[in-house]
Amino acid sequence: MSRINRHGPLEREARTVLREAGAAMRRLESSASRQVAASAEALIACLSSGGTVFFCGNGGSAADAQHLAAELAGRYFTERPALAAVALTTNSSSLTAIGNDYGFDRVFSRQLEGLGTPGDVLVAITTSGGSPNVRRAIETAHQHGMTVIGMTGAKGGRFAALCDLALVTPHASTPRIQEGHIAMGHALCELIERALFPAPKKKAPRVKRRARRR
Repeated sequence: MSRINRHGPLEREARTVLREAGAAMRRLESSASRQVAASAEALIACLSSGGTVFFCGNGGSAADAQHLAAELAGRYFTERPALAAVALTTNSSSLTAIGNDYGFDRVFSRQLEGLGTPGDVLVAITTSGGSPNVRRAIETAHQHGMTVIGMTGAKGGRFAALCDLALVTPHASTPRIQEGHIAMGHALCELIERALFPAPKKKAPRVKRRARRR
């Protein structure tokens, strides 16, 4: 097994990739913090009133949908009751039946027709903003009185305009956009847990004072 050249071309390339990813995260902090906070408020309102958060997306965005739904249904940091979160990407029978009978552009919207209720939230994820089935899901969500939080990239302006709240990673590269999406998704999970399950305040220790000598 060959020894790793610590200062070789692969390390230099790795540093370049990580530096680019870090720069994208710094831009995201300045551009998206307000929208992340507003999205967290919408999700907190939904979950605290007994609503459900739905997630959808294709490919890597489907993986993000499942990841974030699991953080809420399971746990993120806090040991607490489960939260109602559903990824519309996981039921292979529904996806294939709906795709076969109605078309792939309805694989998410058809599920929402039966599951979505007023006050629920749909988190719709597409790096390009052009996924027809995600756009169709947004239409159905609005028809059912749901709030829509969209996640997209720098070229997804038209998609963002369809959503009530838009979390935009200001980058054109798909990997950087996906990294931004999961960073914002994790921030949402953390803000939700902090709001709904605040840590109990620790009582300040009692300080024993010495009696004064008279």
